[in-house]
Amino acid sequence: MEVFHNDSILIKNIKKSDKKSFKLLFDRYYKKLVDYTTSYTNDTQEAEDIVQQTFIILWTKRQKLSTEKSIKSYLYRITHNTYIDTYRKQKREDIFFNELKEQALTERITEDPEILEKRIIKLKDVIERLPEKCREILHMNKFEGLKYKEISEQLDISIKTVESHMYVAYKKIREAFRDDELFLIFIYKFVHK
Repeated sequence: MEVFHNDSILIKNIKKSDKKSFKLLFDRYYKKLVDYTTSYTNDTQEAEDIVQQTFIILWTKRQKLSTEKSIKSYLYRITHNTYIDTYRKQKREDIFFNELKEQALTERITEDPEILEKRIIKLKDVIERLPEKCREILHMNKFEGLKYKEISEQLDISIKTVESHMYVAYKKIREAFRDDELFLIFIYKFVHK
């Protein structure tokens, strides 16, 4: 009961944007949450990313925190939901890249699966290095299948802004594959289908 009491004091302070209390709460639960998440991911780095995301969410929603409910349960719930979201996102990406591979092999873009695998890794890397907003919009469009209008509504930005981010994404992909024209034409056809 003492821990919960201390937690509720920390939450009262966090609601007032007290960073010291936030740090205390972070130090109290970070390692436990990472261990918990690692049991799902089997990857400590990924677990750490998820837990950091949990605390970002907590800080963002600090005004709405309840001092009556257990913050520990709330943290575990956010962490679990963040893990599920990450897992779903990863699955959608895997499906996209697997379809891309299958299509490339079907269209005989390359006879060598190893070369194709290298191209896919390069494409993933190019996408990973895109500016954050650009990457998020490309992700929503290509991996989640959202239309530009849906993206603009979800992110509360204009369709023109969505188009401009997509343009930047395609430009970076084009630059990365400028010496691989056949694969570039194929990517263009695939992502515009």
